[in-house]
Amino acid sequence: MKVDIKKIAELIKGEIEGNSDLLIGNIAKIEEAKAGDISFLANPKYTPHIYTTQASAVIVSKDFKPEKPVNTTLLKVDDPYQSFSKILRYVDGKDLRKGIEEPSFIDKSAKIGKDVYIGAFVYIGKDVFIEDGAKIYPHTFVGQNTKIGKNTTIFSNVSIYHDTVIGSEVTIHSGAVIGADGFGFAPGKSHYKKVPQIGNVIIKDYVEIGANTSIDRATLGSTIIGKGVKLDNFIQVAHNVEIGENTVIAAHTGISGSCKIGKNCMIGGQVGIAGHLKIGDNVKVGAQSGISKDIKDGEIVIGSPALPYRNFKKSSILFKNLSDLHDRITLLEKKLKEKNNQNG
Repeated sequence: MKVDIKKIAELIKGEIEGNSDLLIGNIAKIEEAKAGDISFLANPKYTPHIYTTQASAVIVSKDFKPEKPVNTTLLKVDDPYQSFSKILRYVDGKDLRKGIEEPSFIDKSAKIGKDVYIGAFVYIGKDVFIEDGAKIYPHTFVGQNTKIGKNTTIFSNVSIYHDTVIGSEVTIHSGAVIGADGFGFAPGKSHYKKVPQIGNVIIKDYVEIGANTSIDRATLGSTIIGKGVKLDNFIQVAHNVEIGENTVIAAHTGISGSCKIGKNCMIGGQVGIAGHLKIGDNVKVGAQSGISKDIKDGEIVIGSPALPYRNFKKSSILFKNLSDLHDRITLLEKKLKEKNNQNG
């Protein structure tokens, strides 16, 4: 199916500079595109391709000024990457789904907004509120008194426990579990006794949660995922954790209970964070780090236990030379012993 470039421009609120009568039939990388394709330019290092691309149209920033003539139509927008993502979502068809498939169960007390999609075998519990444009794919469970915001997408086989609050434009991928009990047990004389987890989970706008990630409900109060947070696959977020807005966390990271993570942090894969810690804003944590104490704003740490990045680099150099240092010390001790024996 071919789409009129004017319709694409309308979708992404772009300005056409060039041929406005084009029909676009495919999406491609700027360096691989052919006639009839549309591409985008967001990373400056790909700028040379704008002068050689065979694409019929390229999405560029409004402030882009070619240094020499281009042979493609330019579609100028505020944010090329976001606009290109919007086109991908449109072509993928997810934004077009509407209606309620059968069989599915929706409690009579639930409130469903306009243009909502609910797939087959979805369960919607009591007093659930689903806002306009939300999409819930097959085999998903939504517990009672849960709120799901506008244009949020929840893929298949997601389990959302009761009292969860999910904002607008959120994406939750398959297998995620939101609102399971936090790991709360009190030691008794003969066994551990479960501490009831009566809080909830709050997920704010523009969050993306990867496949098979678990976010536990709070013991009291709320586990909070801030606006714009991006969580990769297989992440564990324990009870009463708070993650600040626009923080990104890679796969297999485990965050223990009651940690407070600041805004705009970048946390690598397989990081372990001990409980009740405070991580400041704009912190970067290298992959496989073990965090056992608070981290101040703007710090870059790596290692287990985590060290400031420069200290870690120095320590790693020393560690690589330990064998040589050991041999040198052993030789020196031998020579000193021989000298002492001669003098004695």
